[in-house]
Amino acid sequence: MLTTIKAARNDSTKLTSHATARMTTRGIPIEVTETVIEYGRVVYTRGAVIHAIGRKEIERYRKENINLSDCEGVQVVCSNDGAVMTVYRNHNFHGLRTGLGRGRFRPVGR
Repeated sequence: MLTTIKAARNDSTKLTSHATARMTTRGIPIEVTETVIEYGRVVYTRGAVIHAIGRKEIERYRKENINLSDCEGVQVVCSNDGAVMTVYRNHNFHGLRTGLGRGRFRPVGR
């Protein structure tokens, strides 16, 4: 089940019921989720798209006078169609690996 939220930026973000419940439980507002999707690094892994903001993004955008400190460590997991599946805060980004280069995922025919 998807819920569409219209935020202050007039964007619409599709949220699953699971994502809505997790955001409420974890105290992560929709504005933070949308900010992470807009400014965070993108990792394609395990059939999902993960948007995340860490120290590097905060430092990079601070130079452009954009304050992302409230978003530090927030990771937004989206499906391939853009729906937000879950949102959580994790400062350890070692799990954001694509799986490529470890010998397990070799393209067919190469």
